[in-house]
Formats: sequence, C-alpha cells, structure tokens
Amino acid sequence: MATSSFVPSRPIPYGRQHISPADEQAVLDTLRSDFLTQGPQVAEFERRFADYIGVEYAVAVSNGTAALHLCALALGVQPGQRVITTPITFAASANCVLYCGGEVHFADIDPATALIDLAAVRRLLESHPRGYFHGLIPVDFAGLAVNLEEARALADEFGLWIIEDACHAPGGSFLDGQGREQRCGSGQLADLAIFSFHPVKHIATGEGGMITTARRDLYEKLLLLRTHGISKDPAQLQRADEGGWYYEMQTLGYNYRLPDMLCALGLSQLQRADEGLARRRALAARYDAAFGPVPGVELLHTDAGHAYHLYIVQVADRRGLYDFLRSRQIFAQVHYIPVHTMPFYQQQGWRAGDFPHAEHYYARCLSLPMFPTLSDEEHQYVIDCVLEFVNRS
Repeated sequence: MATSSFVPSRPIPYGRQHISPADEQAVLDTLRSDFLTQGPQVAEFERRFADYIGVEYAVAVSNGTAALHLCALALGVQPGQRVITTPITFAASANCVLYCGGEVHFADIDPATALIDLAAVRRLLESHPRGYFHGLIPVDFAGLAVNLEEARALADEFGLWIIEDACHAPGGSFLDGQGREQRCGSGQLADLAIFSFHPVKHIATGEGGMITTARRDLYEKLLLLRTHGISKDPAQLQRADEGGWYYEMQTLGYNYRLPDMLCALGLSQLQRADEGLARRRALAARYDAAFGPVPGVELLHTDAGHAYHLYIVQVADRRGLYDFLRSRQIFAQVHYIPVHTMPFYQQQGWRAGDFPHAEHYYARCLSLPMFPTLSDEEHQYVIDCVLEFVNRS
C-alpha cells in the first residue's frame, strides 16, 4: 500500500513545462518590440546557447525535426546514401534521412543502456563493402550520452559523418579515455548536433530546435538552408549588389526559422537550465534509491553526466503498471515504439524480430514523471504507487 495519504491535486504527467513570470515578461517585451521574427533575439539565443553547450556555432530552427533535416541536407544526404541510426528513438531521427532521399539502416541497442550498440554498428559496417554507408546518427537517449569518442573512431575508420541527436541531453556529458568531460553537442567529436525545445524538454520554447557545430563550412550552409536558400550577404552574392533590396536564392532551402518571441522565451529558460538539470539529477537519485533494490524492477545504466530527460523503469507487466498508474492520476509514458516496427518502416522491408534487444526493451519500458517542478510529495507518491503495484504483482 502507498505509505502516505497524499493525493495529487491534478494529474502528474511524465513531463511538464514550467513558465515563470520572467519567461512571460521576456516574451511580452519581445511582442512589444520592433521584431517578432528575424530580429536580435535569435542571434542572442544562438550565442548564449552555444556558450552553454561549449561550442563555436549554433543555429536556431523551428523544431528538432527541422534541425535533423537541415543537418542531413548540409552533409549532402541524397539518393543512394545510407545512414545508420537506432530503432529506439523518435521517428524523426530516421525520417530526416528519408526526407533527403537517403536510405535508413538500424543497429540494435545495448540492453544495459538502451543506446545504440556501437559493436552492432561495427558488425553492420563490416558486413558491407567499404563506402556502402555514409553516416551515423547516434541518439543520447533519455539523457545518457553516447560515447562519441568510440563512435568517432568507428566513423573515421569507415568514412562516416556523425549527427549527434542530443535532444534529450542539453547539459549532459561523458568522460573520454583521458578522463576529460565531453559535453553533448560540443562539436568536438560529432560533425553536427541537434537539440529540441519541445515543452517536455529541458528548455521549452513551445516548438523550437538548435543545431550546434564546430565547423564553419557547415554553419554557413545551415544559415542558407534555414531561410529558403536565400542570402543578402554581399560577400556571398554571385552578381553585383543592385541595391539594399537585393538578395539571391542560391540553393533550394526551407523556412525553418525560429521567431524572436520564442527565442526570448528560450533565453529566459536558459538562465535556469543548470538549476533544472540539478533537480532532475536529484529526482533520479531518489528513484534509484527506491527502485534499485527491488526485484522485478530493472533500471538502465546511468552515470554522472546523465541529463535525465527521461527516467525509465522496466517491468514484466508494463501494461499493468501503466494502467495502474493512470488510475492513480500518474500519466507515465512509453519511449519509444521501435521505429522499424512502425507500419511505414515495415513497408520498407523491416520486420519485428530484426532487433531483439530493442523489441525486448520496448515490451518492458515505462517513463516515470521527470521534470524540475515535480514536488517532493508528488515524487514520493509516484514511488509509492510503483512499489505498491510491483509488490502486489
């Protein structure tokens, strides 16, 4: 039975945004300014986010999916090119390759972490001629960083580029072989990295995304692709400047811009990013202490650099726990249905059974509430309800 009489006053979701008075004022100030889009808040958000991540260049875009699409375009994905990613991710990590006419391949996960298994990636690479594959999209799933030092060595050996999907991991990191902290999205090991500002993420702008890189050539391509392929930069114009109105469409681009008012919200949220990350880690530590010793509850591997976008437990009766928690006003969620089992991808030839570790993980996984404004009382209530179900089972 639950150990307290606490009853939540409203449903407890797996994730929830927090909009402070300062956030509201930042947006209001921008609404009253001269620019709602393509104004000074965009460049300032890019600069401040780059400083936070520890990278030279950042490009704000309309959402994380747009970020992935632009990265694939900037790296030249086209028909005939093949890219490897994980089946345990949101579909956009794979879809971005298809948007460009490329071909997606999957490698199974490491069951201890739910991250893409780099040993499985190596086996896939070695089973085809050199040059058959062109890129790798590892995902920092749940907030745990992929070991990009190992991924980079593999990519260099087989001639691959890397897009790091760091949507779950702003502020996350891992220790490399020299004991140095390598921050997610820093550009030291991946060619490009992407982040999302969806409401349940660490930084919320409603919708929004960011691309980071240390490569100026890719940065300049991204700026062009983000805005219809159009440039007004005199240094880039192919014909003589005809006047202040003049611009050139130099490639086929998209309208993937992020408006000033959302960048203002992102700037305000960024000011408490470290505070939010610390709270997520504290909540995770309490979950670990509660569930670690419990038979029938399996936890994923963690480390000090984990950013905890998600906190995941694995249980035999996942549907039973999901339904029980909902009956107690706890809206847990499942992350993710393996991409290769989606009807669209099965039409491309993928089948259930192709990636057994991913499918076994999916059958047992459940994401518990994890967000900085989760109160101690709510958190303990979630713990008590999970333990009640597990002990009854």
